[in-house]
Amino acid sequence: MINEQIRDREVRLIGENGEQLGVMSSREAMKLAQEAELDLVKIAPTAKPPVCKIIDYGKFKYEQTRRDKEAKKKQKTVELKEVRLSPNIEANDLNTKMTNARKFISKGNKVKITLRFRGREMAHMNQSRHILDDFAKALEDIAVVEKPSKLEGRSISMVLTEKR
Repeated sequence: MINEQIRDREVRLIGENGEQLGVMSSREAMKLAQEAELDLVKIAPTAKPPVCKIIDYGKFKYEQTRRDKEAKKKQKTVELKEVRLSPNIEANDLNTKMTNARKFISKGNKVKITLRFRGREMAHMNQSRHILDDFAKALEDIAVVEKPSKLEGRSISMVLTEKR
């Protein structure tokens, strides 16, 4: 809230240089802000009494958006990458998939390993579960299993994340 929008009876006022001016009526605070040719801005609305500060509102908003942008820049978004396997995958293909998964995990992403079954492969689902276990064992130096292998329709999947 700013200037005339502040309807509280009493406010704790902070001056433009950060000094405490004490508790006073909002009209008096507004008068002081107008004399300084600045705005009266409510900083802490939940405090008793609410805390207001005499500042340049435009400058305040600009600095606030800059702080928010800076915080957003430092934030790392974690993506979920997927590696698809089939039950009759050859060793070289499996090593290639493991290399890709290792790359994804080292970049800080989560990896979902999906073992997809088609047609007659559905009859041998339990015999193929060891592929996922071997995959997790090969990557256990940099990854940890976040979600263990689980049957979902025509596929078995698990999620690996980076070790902390």
